[in-house]
Amino acid sequence: MKHRDRTAFYRLSPWSGLDPPSWTSDHADMSLLLVVANVVAAGQLFSCTPTRLWDGDGPIWCAEGPRVRLSAIAAREADGTCRSNQPCPSATADQARTALAALLGRVTGQAAEGHLLIAGPTLRCVSEGSAGGSRTAAWCTSPGRGDLSCAMVRTRTVLRWPRFDPQGRLRACE
Repeated sequence: MKHRDRTAFYRLSPWSGLDPPSWTSDHADMSLLLVVANVVAAGQLFSCTPTRLWDGDGPIWCAEGPRVRLSAIAAREADGTCRSNQPCPSATADQARTALAALLGRVTGQAAEGHLLIAGPTLRCVSEGSAGGSRTAAWCTSPGRGDLSCAMVRTRTVLRWPRFDPQGRLRACE
């Protein structure tokens, strides 16, 4: 990794408000470890104070570090497409993202790369493990809103994804 790439990586890290350290291979290794460490181990309880949102099923960026992909639901991708291996809701990507943002709290702006900036109450989540990359698949509950996966299914902007809901936890939400 070139020094300039490490500096860019650092600007996207949780320490982005601080001056970048002088980079050595130890710093780069530690930074990569910290990014991987943001995936919460399956079965672990954790808190998530939402700060950013990408689309209708996540990721939700948490002030505490993790990036949460809501469990057992499928929304359209931000560009409006659906992946061939997942359910495809009729609602638009924007409709799903707007619905999730309303459940999380309030939108305070939009970041240059497209994330909605969110201010809302702290969620209580239970990890299902990695959702790929640096995302944690999780069941999250919001004060006053309940289970967010269920609440999103009830908005009819996402669909239950049976592959990730083998016990049928979300059937009653449909």
